[in-house]
Amino acid sequence: MGLRPPPVRLDERPRCPPAAGPFLTGLLGPAAIRELAQHLELRPTKTLGQNFLHDANTIRRIVRTAELRPDDAVLEVGPGLGSLTLGLLSEAAHVTAVEIDPRLARLLPGTVAARLPDRASRLTVVEADALRLPELPGPPPTALVANLPYNVAVPVLLTLLEQLPTLDRALILVQAEVAERLAAAPGTAAYGVPSVKAAWYGEVRRAGNVGRRVFWPEPNVDSGLVSLVRRPPPPGDRAATFAVVDAAFATRRKSLRAALARWAGSPAAAEERLRAAGIDPSARGEQLSVADFARLAATAPVAP
Repeated sequence: MGLRPPPVRLDERPRCPPAAGPFLTGLLGPAAIRELAQHLELRPTKTLGQNFLHDANTIRRIVRTAELRPDDAVLEVGPGLGSLTLGLLSEAAHVTAVEIDPRLARLLPGTVAARLPDRASRLTVVEADALRLPELPGPPPTALVANLPYNVAVPVLLTLLEQLPTLDRALILVQAEVAERLAAAPGTAAYGVPSVKAAWYGEVRRAGNVGRRVFWPEPNVDSGLVSLVRRPPPPGDRAATFAVVDAAFATRRKSLRAALARWAGSPAAAEERLRAAGIDPSARGEQLSVADFARLAATAPVAP
């Protein structure tokens, strides 16, 4: 996992920019978001997927949908200016926030200290890329709740589920199209690689829609909430199963006999392995469940 980064000490936390009135109380609204961004001279970038939530009702809805327990240790990826972080701290025992932008990582503890001083000690900020996550300080996370950057949402979710077995559930806010793909069932048009790989880790479902007007800057697409509750994976090897999934959907219009020819060694070998797994060779990848793929991956290679 790499070297363990030191948590930010309380006496090293930068202070929020001075502000009067409602800035120091409650969740972050549009005015507070812009004030913090101005303080940092921040111009949100598409590269980092920076679209900051500013609607308090949406924050409350996400926290409520996450069904957090008082003893939960929450992992938040991409906390940004702290909108969702403040909501999570009001319900969870601890929040570990992973932020790739050093400016935002440095500011977040001060924002929390100013708005929720009695909960500030429950926050740990880690400046890191969630796809290259070091060993996390603090309690092992039990829930992932995050507004994930659109461009890396799926790999971040899958990487964290693999690396952090203590995560027993997740609620993520992603692009609406990605939400549909993650929660798609076999046999539907949206079903594909993200659907199968997410299903390896747990039961996935859509948990609601979120409009674009609750973000700053406003994205060009709507968003959706996706819930995942971890369950034991199907029998088999994860890497081997994922390799079959990738091969099956690389040419999704082809039958599995043709699509898996290179994976198995030849069309004939693919057909033999498919039949050994009890799968019709003329079927297509979108018709198979994650259990089907795991069973197929476990079949023995055909001898030359």
